[in-house]
Amino acid sequence: MKYSVDIHVVLATVQDMEDFHDDPDEAAERLNFILHCLYDRAEDDIDTLRLEKLLHFVWESWQRDRNLVDLEDDELLDWVDHTLATWDDAGNDDYSDQP
Repeated sequence: MKYSVDIHVVLATVQDMEDFHDDPDEAAERLNFILHCLYDRAEDDIDTLRLEKLLHFVWESWQRDRNLVDLEDDELLDWVDHTLATWDDAGNDDYSDQP
């Protein structure tokens, strides 16, 4: 169940981003935007482990990506929608169960 995952535990801080981005505050905001969008768009009855893996995947995909602050909201929303729609087909079983 989605509500058994506390989204606030996985949100990025400036310190998480400062080694990878010129503007770590903006980068943390953008990463948190993606995390919130994924959480909000996930089905309420999503398996907890699946949601944790998805949130971990967001971190792995975006924390170090220098383009993060340059992308528009709609581009990030498209990425979230695509990730949710194709997760099972993408062979993502290797992601740890810890976000």
